[in-house]
Amino acid sequence: MGASGPSPRGSAARASLLGAALAAPSLLLGRSSGSASEAFSLAASPATHSAPAVVASSARPSTGSRFSLQRSTAPLAVQAPASEGLLFGSGCALGLAAVALRAARRATRSGRRHGRAARAAVSAPLVANNVAGLDGPKMRVVVFGGTGYIGRAAVLELAARGHSVIVCTRSQSGMGSKQSVGDVEASFEGMGDVTVVNADVSEEASIASFLRSMDPPVQGAVCCLASRSGGREDSFKIDHAATVNCMKACRDSGLQHFVLLSAVCVQRPILAFQEAKLLAEAFLREESEKMAFSIVQPTAYFKSLLGQVKGVAGGAPFVMFGDGTEVRCKPISEQDLASFMADCFWDPSKRNVTLPIGGPGRALSFKEQGELLFSLVGREPNYICVPYSVFDFVQGILDFIAGLFPSQSDLAEYGRIGRYYAEQSMLVLDPKTGKYSEELTPSYGRTDLRAFMTEVLEDSSKLDAQKLGDQGLGARVGMGD
Repeated sequence: MGASGPSPRGSAARASLLGAALAAPSLLLGRSSGSASEAFSLAASPATHSAPAVVASSARPSTGSRFSLQRSTAPLAVQAPASEGLLFGSGCALGLAAVALRAARRATRSGRRHGRAARAAVSAPLVANNVAGLDGPKMRVVVFGGTGYIGRAAVLELAARGHSVIVCTRSQSGMGSKQSVGDVEASFEGMGDVTVVNADVSEEASIASFLRSMDPPVQGAVCCLASRSGGREDSFKIDHAATVNCMKACRDSGLQHFVLLSAVCVQRPILAFQEAKLLAEAFLREESEKMAFSIVQPTAYFKSLLGQVKGVAGGAPFVMFGDGTEVRCKPISEQDLASFMADCFWDPSKRNVTLPIGGPGRALSFKEQGELLFSLVGREPNYICVPYSVFDFVQGILDFIAGLFPSQSDLAEYGRIGRYYAEQSMLVLDPKTGKYSEELTPSYGRTDLRAFMTEVLEDSSKLDAQKLGDQGLGARVGMGD
C-alpha cells in the first residue's frame, strides 16, 4: 500500500478505483456516455489479479442529488494498466497524474465527449404505461442535432407521425464527426419525409439562409445540440452560442414553435455546460412573444446503464459509488423522450413552459438497478462499492495537471462532471425543501427499465445501437471499447 510499491493485488484494486474515477465523466453528460467496458477497461483481463469483491465506501454524496454515474463492467479479476511500473513504483499520486495526463493528450487528439446521458433506472416489476403520442395538423419541422442520440429519435418520431422533417447537419457530423451529408441522407432513407440540409450552426447567417430557402416554409424546430466534450469552451460554443444562433434564425424566419432539449441537472448548476444551457434557456424565454417555446428537461437515458449489462451477464459484479442507495433516477428511453418532445407542438399545456420529464415508474437507486439486472440474468447480486472519497484524490490530480498544462484545463472540469453525476439524483428539486423529489418528477412513456433490459439481453444488437464509439471514455484514452 505504500509508495515503495504495492502488491499485485493492491495494484489491481487501485487500478479498478482509478478506472471508476476516470470513467465517471463519460457517464453523465446528456450527451451520452461510453460503454462499460471502456469505463472500467483499466481493469480489463480476467486472467490476472483478483480484485476485492467489495471496496469499503466512505464519504456520502452531498444532500440534493442528481444521478447518473453508473457505467462499469469491472470484472472480478482485474489487470493493472500497462504503465503499472510508473503508476505505483513512484507512488500512487504520481501514477494517477501520469495516467490522467495520458488521457488528456489522447483526448485532445480524438475529441472528448461526455455523455450526459446520465444514468438510468426505472421500476423493476413495473408494467409500462401505454402512452399514445399526440398529433395535429401536419407541419414542417427542422431538427438541429438530428444525427445525435436523441436528435435522431426525434427525427424518426416526427416523420412517423407524417410530418415533413428537415435535418440540419454539418459537412461532417455524428460520432467522431465521421458522417458526411451523404451518409446522413442514407441513414434516413425510407424513414418518411426527411430532408437533409447542410448548414453551420456556429453561424446564424448559415441557418437563416437555408430556412429562407425552404418552400413550403418551416413551422417548428427541435434543438438537440450538445457539446461533444462538456469542457467549458465547447459547452459555451455549442450549448449556448450555436443553440442561440438556431433560436435567432428561427425567430427571424417566422417559426411558430421552438422545442429545446435541455437537462434536469440545470436545476443545480455547478458545471460549465449547465451554465451554458441556462443562458440558452433564458434567451428562449425572452423571445416567447415572437416564438412559442417548450424547454424539455429529461432526467436520464436508459443507455447510461448499458455499460454493465454484458459484464454482469458474463459474471462480473455490478459497480456503484458509495452504498448505491443515496442517488436515484427516473430514466426515459430515447423513443419516449422523442415522443414527448413531438407532443409539445400540439399540447397547449406544453407551450411556453419548462418541462422536466422522466420515464414510467418509480425512481430507482443505483443498487436497485443492479438488483434488477441481476434478477434478469438469473444471478445473485454481487457488488463493488467505490468510495466517493476517490473523487477528492483524483480531482486534486486533475486540478494539478490542468494548472501545469493550460491546454488541458478541461481535465479539471471533467473530474467535476464525474463527481456531479455520481452524487446528484436525476429528479426534480423541491423548491420548498431543496431536496430531490420523486413525486415532483413527471413520468411519461411506454417503456420501463425491466422491459428495456429484457430486450437488450435477448438481442445484443440493441446494445451495439446504443454505443458511443470513439466518443466514449475508453476510446478517448486509448483503451478501446
